[in-house]
Amino acid sequence: MIEMSPVFVSLKLIFSSLRHRNYLLHWIGTVVSHSGDWMDQIALNWLVLEISNSPLNLGLVNLCRAVPILIFSPLGGVAADHWERRKILMVTQSTAMVLAFFLGALVTTGLVRIWEIYVIAALRGAIMSFNMPARQSMISNLVPKEYLQNAVALNMATNNLTRVLGPSMGGILIAFCGIDWLFYLNGISFFAILLTLYLIKYERIKSDKPKASPLQELKEGYIFIRQNRLLVYLIFLAVIPMFFGQPYLTMLTVFARDVLRIGPIGLGLLTSTASLGSILGALYVAGRRRALTIRFMLGAIMVFGLALFMFSFSKRVVPSLIFLFLAGAGNMVYNSANNTLLQLNAPDEYRGRVVSVLFINRAMVSLGTAFTGLLASIFGAPVALGFMAAIVMMLGALAMIFRPKEASSSANYGG
Repeated sequence: MIEMSPVFVSLKLIFSSLRHRNYLLHWIGTVVSHSGDWMDQIALNWLVLEISNSPLNLGLVNLCRAVPILIFSPLGGVAADHWERRKILMVTQSTAMVLAFFLGALVTTGLVRIWEIYVIAALRGAIMSFNMPARQSMISNLVPKEYLQNAVALNMATNNLTRVLGPSMGGILIAFCGIDWLFYLNGISFFAILLTLYLIKYERIKSDKPKASPLQELKEGYIFIRQNRLLVYLIFLAVIPMFFGQPYLTMLTVFARDVLRIGPIGLGLLTSTASLGSILGALYVAGRRRALTIRFMLGAIMVFGLALFMFSFSKRVVPSLIFLFLAGAGNMVYNSANNTLLQLNAPDEYRGRVVSVLFINRAMVSLGTAFTGLLASIFGAPVALGFMAAIVMMLGALAMIFRPKEASSSANYGG
């Protein structure tokens, strides 16, 4: 009998969730659509700096996206538990597609103004508030429970693969084709995810509990979370460190232009390097046979903060790329572990509402970006980002001291 090599076995384990048709469709749509999203994001950041020449405006655009997320994410969680999650995604993705084409048209016609970008950013935040709880909570409906750790980590690896594909293509397209083309390509990419969502068929887990009003369901969700100390702890770690750490991705625009002076193509290289680290970090979690623990997650937070601190004060390109790679890996291992532990500890009837609280971290990232932009305008980008990275490390140390009883995920997906 021929034995498979360890490398083949490991790869088979990493991609084991793709054996399930529904998850495979979800994965294909995500690769195409998110690549377009990241091309759009790098174009939007560059457009804001081109129009206003201000890191503060870069932060304010993210603030406009953050406020609707803070307001509407809880309602998005209620919607994900109340209605079919696939249909919610089809509506939100269609609306986002229209906005992408509209922004492209504004740039092409020369009518784009900074206030219009603020409005579009706010609308995108509102869409994301309903899209992300449905998207994340639907994963548990696409694979058996024993594959959930793998599916969550592989989904995050996919998201970060698109961070490599999108910005690397985006930087080149900005230089040679113009910013408007990136918005049009993003709009076209939504057709892929709409098609795959249409093809996905799954049976939603039905609860015998009668449906209450949305307000009552929202209240029940918060009561459930408040009474579960482990969920409160995991949500805190999903939200607060993101305020201080995750804004580094947006601030890479400032580092590429003003600190390292490597232009839009260099910006694509910086973003892609951080994302490559994130991909490998997520694949490591996806292929990990051992169960995930809180201690493992906190170690990754510390790596993330330290690497980001070293990047902040690096003046040369090669060391900066190394530190960004390590920061991306630590960040994604920590997020993959956190997301998996949250989903495994939330029953399906509450999962949308639990995940909606988790995705307040998207708003925290935008708020953190606005705060970092303000600090950068006063003290400079290196000092601002270095300060935020030091806070991440301090939070990781405090969380280790006050961590609850270890919780682990079920990681047994066979060969």
